[in-house]
Amino acid sequence: MTHPADRPTEVAAVADAPADPELQARFREVMAGVPTPVSVITSTLGGLPHGTTVSAFASLSMTPPMVLVSLDRGSDLLAVVRESGRFGVNVLGAHQSHLALAFARKGGTGKFSGVRWEIDHDLPRLPGAPGWLACEVATLVDGGDHVVALGTVVAAETSEGQPLTYHGRVFGTHAALELP
Repeated sequence: MTHPADRPTEVAAVADAPADPELQARFREVMAGVPTPVSVITSTLGGLPHGTTVSAFASLSMTPPMVLVSLDRGSDLLAVVRESGRFGVNVLGAHQSHLALAFARKGGTGKFSGVRWEIDHDLPRLPGAPGWLACEVATLVDGGDHVVALGTVVAAETSEGQPLTYHGRVFGTHAALELP
């Protein structure tokens, strides 16, 4: 358990902008056209596993290795990540859309019911995911209705498998283009 003084700091809130429903709808359509990786972010608190599906995950830095994950401000997992100061990133494979749907449900309890998982670096890991990262929270940044967790990577592993992606509001995977 981290000492309160060692917990990540939160960057000050961004000014609230007035809601423009028309702009929000256009923005939603643009973002639906951006393919994203699908990951299950996990953490533990009191020995219990917690997790949620995200599509807002990206690399941030190579030196040191860092990633960013965007968590809904109302997410049960965000409270766990704030308290524990740690999170795992299970980068899902094309064969794991059922896990993406299971962890996308609202509510923090029961998401691991019937799901095979193991502990790796004191974090819940989903076997079979082509990518795994264990992270320590460096800072939390306010981002409107989400909070961006900046994580320092302390462990990274890969295995064979096509990635699960989300594009046009459906799951898919990456396919290489044939070059002329």
